Amino acid sequence: MSLDTTVARDPGTDDPASRPSVILLPGKHRRAEGGHPWIYSNEVRMDAGAKALAPGTLVTLRRADESALGVATFNPHTLLAARFLDRDAGRPIGRRFFARRLEHALKLREQLFDVPYYRLVHAEADGLPGLVVDRFGTVLVVQSNAAGMSRLEPLILDALGHLLKPEAIVLRNDSPVRALEGLASETKVASGRFEGPISVQENGAVFLADLLAGQKTGWFFDQRGNRRFVASLAHGARLLDLYCYSGGFAVQAARAGAAAVLGIDRSEPALALAAETAKLNGVADACIFRRGEAFTEAARLAACERFDIVIADPPAFAKSHKEVPPALRGYRKLARLAASVTAPGGILFLASCSFNVGQAEFAETVRRGLGDAGRSSRILRVAGADADHPIHPALPETAYLKTLTLALD
Repeated sequence: MSLDTTVARDPGTDDPASRPSVILLPGKHRRAEGGHPWIYSNEVRMDAGAKALAPGTLVTLRRADESALGVATFNPHTLLAARFLDRDAGRPIGRRFFARRLEHALKLREQLFDVPYYRLVHAEADGLPGLVVDRFGTVLVVQSNAAGMSRLEPLILDALGHLLKPEAIVLRNDSPVRALEGLASETKVASGRFEGPISVQENGAVFLADLLAGQKTGWFFDQRGNRRFVASLAHGARLLDLYCYSGGFAVQAARAGAAAVLGIDRSEPALALAAETAKLNGVADACIFRRGEAFTEAARLAACERFDIVIADPPAFAKSHKEVPPALRGYRKLARLAASVTAPGGILFLASCSFNVGQAEFAETVRRGLGDAGRSSRILRVAGADADHPIHPALPETAYLKTLTLALD
């Protein structure tokens, strides 16, 4: 696919002296002073001037006494109204600002990883709220999930181009959260040329990722460390992966010596990539990938088979707070079914990427699901996302991924 030349938009020049101000209500500055990177609409003096600002406008945030708090992007139409970019209100937000933030993020990843396959920017945790950048060698995938980052996208793409000189930059601006910001959905190649699935190097294996049509940005770097840990337990094991996607857990386990691997997923394109990945890694004979719905397949298999290792890493069950109660019921049922198909003495790996579901809630609902299955267990490992997905200390939402590895009796 070739360059789409319609992507560029002029974000304007930021001048702190003439930048519009948004003033907070009395006392509503304290949480921000404690390091929280967001301001909610009910904390803002939403006067006519604030309401008239275009979504994503750069503003100086001010306390009720009009002293400056910092510079942020502002959207008057959303509950999450402002996202801090810098606590220095005099900082111009331009190419130099983004260059420095990106250089800082790159330096950290180069300390962490030997190969250039990782999440380069993890939104607020890297000081770039609403922005995700994943690096696939010489190709970058950019996702702008907030109006401010969308408005500033030309500066971001320019800074990325100068920093890394990628062969292509893909925009995956198709996340459902964009609708909450009043943003349209789009997927396109913003610069360079890009064709077909791309190779991803991880833990010594080579995978295939579809950057244009795959889930999220095409690959789940967040589970890298968890895939490595599960693979370390897999030698000689029969393994079931109930949401195998394009084979991340399954192929790693097969490479580590699993005797047989069965991957289940609803996506035919993902299953095709998984099968091709197994061939690339020389483990096709150990792997079977089959289309199916996880709950149905687990229930069917429980009647006749047991596996030494069972993996259940589903998509988010709760995409909003109101969806948490049914999500917890879903995780409980999944834990029960997955435990029912796990052999005595076997290993069960369960994950939740629903940031609205807390770690304690997830652990408790898993405990109940195991009880429903009549299984006792020991927790071997509690983990989250890998190190290229840092956690903002004042924003629990950035610790969205929760995993439990359990030994079942």
